[in-house]
Amino acid sequence: MDDQMLNFEQRVKIRAQAVNLYYGTFQALRNVTMDIQECAITAIIGPSGCGKSTLLRLFNRMNDLIPGVRVEGKILLDSVPIYEKNTDVAALKKRVGMVFQKPNIFPMSVYDNIVFGPRHHGIKRTAELEGIMERSLRQVALWEEVKDNLKKPAFDLSPGQQQRLCIARALAVEPEVILMDESCSALDPESTMKIEELMHNLAQSYTIVIVTHNMEQAARVSDMTAFMMMEPDRAGVLVEYAPTSQIFTNPKDKRTEDYITGRFG
Repeated sequence: MDDQMLNFEQRVKIRAQAVNLYYGTFQALRNVTMDIQECAITAIIGPSGCGKSTLLRLFNRMNDLIPGVRVEGKILLDSVPIYEKNTDVAALKKRVGMVFQKPNIFPMSVYDNIVFGPRHHGIKRTAELEGIMERSLRQVALWEEVKDNLKKPAFDLSPGQQQRLCIARALAVEPEVILMDESCSALDPESTMKIEELMHNLAQSYTIVIVTHNMEQAARVSDMTAFMMMEPDRAGVLVEYAPTSQIFTNPKDKRTEDYITGRFG
């Protein structure tokens, strides 16, 4: 990890600069500034309601779907602002994939779940779709488990398999960033371990940002950790952002130390 840290400044993938987010008149995020490193795992932790998922959803403009939302400041992907009027949001969502807390399986076969995205983006040839499908399932270590049941309903899979299928579906459109919003919270320990191992493997090629309530998980899997909390007016703020080893062993802010040691939250 230390060797990676030496190169982080040259490899910023996402940059948030003085970001504020409002729902109507209510301010949900205040003055968030952080750099997310390429091909690393960044964890966002903090008590419930502090804006962790709201911040995560900013990175592929999912908050756009909420009426009355307003974003101030800048978010850049590879140094290009993503909140400009001429931003191709569909292209952005292809580059920045999302995996949710509960597996959002489509009511179709395993095969059709995986190729849904590539088909939407214009890939029609069966051989090409099958290649994408197998590659994506192998990436999440699911191929051997489902290769004989590709035409069966995806709902027949276990919850852990469904979550890996959702990750494979995100990978099928070849994103650069994967956002994971508490993607292990509904899983048993064995499935959680598989997802965490998968994160480590994927981080060699993808930028991964996770939101988690599980501090042990953040400590295990992430390179960088962002600690957020809620101010008295309920606006979420970024308290501290540093290498994970520092956050968990030598935080600079007493509020971080209090949260890590269980004094609040």
